[in-house]
Amino acid sequence: MRWENGRRSDNIEDRRGMRVNGRGLAGGGIGAIILVLVAMYFGVDPSVVLNQTGNLTPPQEQQQPVPSSPEEDTLKDFVSVVLADTEDVWGALFKEAGKPYPPPTLVLYSGAVQSACGFAEAAMGPFYCPGDHKLYLDMRFFNDLAKRHDAPGDFAQAYVVAHEVGHHVQTLLGISDKVNAARRRASEAAGNALQVRMELQADCFAGVWAYHANQARHVLEPGDTEEALAAAAGVGDDRLQQQARGVVVPESFTHGSSAQRMRWFSRGMQGGDPGQCDTFQAARL
Repeated sequence: MRWENGRRSDNIEDRRGMRVNGRGLAGGGIGAIILVLVAMYFGVDPSVVLNQTGNLTPPQEQQQPVPSSPEEDTLKDFVSVVLADTEDVWGALFKEAGKPYPPPTLVLYSGAVQSACGFAEAAMGPFYCPGDHKLYLDMRFFNDLAKRHDAPGDFAQAYVVAHEVGHHVQTLLGISDKVNAARRRASEAAGNALQVRMELQADCFAGVWAYHANQARHVLEPGDTEEALAAAAGVGDDRLQQQARGVVVPESFTHGSSAQRMRWFSRGMQGGDPGQCDTFQAARL
């Protein structure tokens, strides 16, 4: 991915080195399904894991010196460029629609973090919290993405950020509120199905970003699209369930299968039209 000459975002909050003690859980991230699988394995209702939010006493936080390495410095620079690029793309698309686009803040943390959605640990993976309009990322997740999920490469990492920004777009458009309200009235299986559609739409929105970023700035290099598709496939519910339990349970999916995630990312990337990302009206996912 050609990113080095890109604009850097100012909407970065670096909390690396801040020690947090707290209880609770934040949900909705690209890696949240991992905790859901663990909960299911031990007989816990996964909706409890996904829906628990931050009605908690804020924990004590202590700032420690942030250990830095050239690799981490480069990664921080990279995600800042990707975030700036999403700001440019979605800012322009919202302007065309006559709407403002207040950009999200990306919080970098290490180990654990407190958000408006509750306390979260890095094992969850990246997530977006609609309560504070912030994305949360422990950059060590990129190592898991490459090694555990077989999705190396900088464009795979960019896909992760763009997916979480997709959830921010859903929040600004009022989609998240409607889906969450519908889920509260639905059965567990129906609620999971709605969550899948919301996650697949975020994948499609990530593809929309990729299309426009490449049209405007020619960021794509050979193999980049394959990297993003590998990332989408690597965090599919079917693959994660197979790895965790050796059994795939489709009715428990909350993020979509590998094939579905690749299909909707590709759909957004084909023409860059957010109107093609209406997963809620799609007869086939």
